[in-house]
Amino acid sequence: MNERTGIGELKGIGEKTEKLFHRLGVYTVGDLLRHYPRGYDIYEAPVPIDDLTEGRIQTVSGLLSGAVQVSPNRKMPVTTVKVKDASGTIKAIWFRMPFLRSTLAAGGPIILRGHVVRRKDGLILEHPEIFYPADSYQQKMGTLQPQYPLTTGLSNNLTVKAVRQAVEQLNLTTDRLPEELRMKYELAEYNYAIRGIHFPEDKEVYCRARERLVFEEFLEFILSIRKLKENNERMKNDFDIMPRKETDRLLRSLPYELTGAQMRVWKEIMQDMQGEYVMSRLVQGDVGSGKTIVAALALLTVVMNGYQGAMMAPTEVLAKQHFESLTELFDTCHISIKTELLTGSMKAKEKREAYARIASGESQIILGTHALIQDKVDYHNLALVVTDEQHRFGVRQREIFAEKGTNPHILVMSATPIPRTLAIILYGDLDISIIDELPSNRLPIKNCVVDTGYRDTAYRFIKNQIIEGRQCYIVCPMVEESEHLEVENVTDYAVMLQHELGNTIKVDYLHGKMKQSEKDEIMNRFAANEIQVLVSTTVIEVGINVPNATVMMVENAERFGLAQLHQLRGRVGRGKYQSYCIFMSGSKSKDTKKRLEILNNTNDGFKIASEDLKLRGPGDLFGIRQSGLMDFKLGDIYQDAKLLQYASEAAEWIMTNHQDWIQDLEKNEKNTSVIL
Repeated sequence: MNERTGIGELKGIGEKTEKLFHRLGVYTVGDLLRHYPRGYDIYEAPVPIDDLTEGRIQTVSGLLSGAVQVSPNRKMPVTTVKVKDASGTIKAIWFRMPFLRSTLAAGGPIILRGHVVRRKDGLILEHPEIFYPADSYQQKMGTLQPQYPLTTGLSNNLTVKAVRQAVEQLNLTTDRLPEELRMKYELAEYNYAIRGIHFPEDKEVYCRARERLVFEEFLEFILSIRKLKENNERMKNDFDIMPRKETDRLLRSLPYELTGAQMRVWKEIMQDMQGEYVMSRLVQGDVGSGKTIVAALALLTVVMNGYQGAMMAPTEVLAKQHFESLTELFDTCHISIKTELLTGSMKAKEKREAYARIASGESQIILGTHALIQDKVDYHNLALVVTDEQHRFGVRQREIFAEKGTNPHILVMSATPIPRTLAIILYGDLDISIIDELPSNRLPIKNCVVDTGYRDTAYRFIKNQIIEGRQCYIVCPMVEESEHLEVENVTDYAVMLQHELGNTIKVDYLHGKMKQSEKDEIMNRFAANEIQVLVSTTVIEVGINVPNATVMMVENAERFGLAQLHQLRGRVGRGKYQSYCIFMSGSKSKDTKKRLEILNNTNDGFKIASEDLKLRGPGDLFGIRQSGLMDFKLGDIYQDAKLLQYASEAAEWIMTNHQDWIQDLEKNEKNTSVIL
């Protein structure tokens, strides 16, 4: 057995289970080794009920007090029981698990482990794990139990067994990193790292293992960026792009003037497109800074010079919004341009007709999702490709997009505030422009950081905003400790909130386990104000523009990084109405309050990103959700900023001393790299 062995060769994995792993992108044993845990359950000793802390996962040991109750609601039956010890009593609840009545009715000592949350009647244990008989808890106490990303039908226990089997049967002693690098940066060996990331004996082992694997992940990414940069530097600009009067007409017809920063960046783009080599430029700007209009000017210019331009967005909703806004913009200016929308959900006949218009050159500006880079799409004379929200696309996807033309200009846009020192590493193949000025007509978002005691007040505020005709988002974190993942958390919260706000207000939910078509339908209905309150996980961080939404409330804000919270906040404040962001924290920690107060005091994304960089460290690994930027499997550019800088140094050394390592990497990139 080796890393290329199919997942179905492992004992206990039949055809049905193999297909479930395929859904997660796990096809080989090597893929399984890189299917890292999304978190760990740390089983600590039980605490007295009186010492429970809101917002934490804790364990209590006691006796059942009174009868087990199951609510009569068929749609959402709630099982409730009380547990008491010498210090006090606490209520525990389970949603949609009425069958627990028989398990709990036996009485006797019991241990419950779950999330401690505050409700109107005090602290409760929500959906706790049951250890009955109580002494069964001793086997897990003090251990770190891996919790894997799952799909419906695949259990965590089965995944653990499969990974353990792979780790025990494979020869993991061959180390791919040059020994000089391992010694210089004091990195663990590969064998130690793989075992330590999946089955750590303690936090120290986990941190050492993760450090090694994050370094390697960053290194592979940076080397791919350097390779791209070398290729770009040799690409001659064969396009004849000249300034056009239509661009000036569009600028004059806008109901506002571009900011100084927008004009500066537009001049840089124009200079690039007229230069000796093709443009490869990143435009970084906070949410609402006006990146899209700059991209529109670039697309208009190439079209008026006789070429095609294309713009790729991460979701169908955002692609459609770009299509509609650009079409309206050109119509208003009386500029005749044929725009085309191309998405995966279109019918086969619609796609064929769109392909024909694109190939003939009839379609001049093409907007869409990943559908733009499918094999069947042939462009007539593509001169400019634009990717929106670049951190949602991998480097390889950007390369494929560029390969659709003959060395087209590349314009990359990102609203993700990344400190310049890190942006230079992450976007090493691109020149960087920053739009660091917001339009003067933007109302700054009003922020507040509150504890859970403010929840009822927040609900009343949300209700009042809806009465005034506005809409609201509520973001819940994924329930890391539960195999039910985010789905139960969001759906249960939505049901509870619907009851709280009443039937005249439509509440709906969105989560990552939905099909893309379902997500798009919900987001479209929210955009049309058919839904007033959208309860969601962070899937709404990118890809929806609803100017009528004025409130963003983030539950358990302490579990997110500052940069990600700022991205979420960017979903509001996009229209003419005053907008608000409520960061609700379940933690009483002074450090947490200090960290969240940074968001309370500024709406400047780059300042927030810099502060996030200072505050995040290894101690946060078990408490704060990773930013998810660049789609690294393990790495977090804020938390692991130092490792990112080390990997950048190491990439320079490898390119000078170890070209053979790069060649091996390219041969095995499918099995070894997340981003490539």
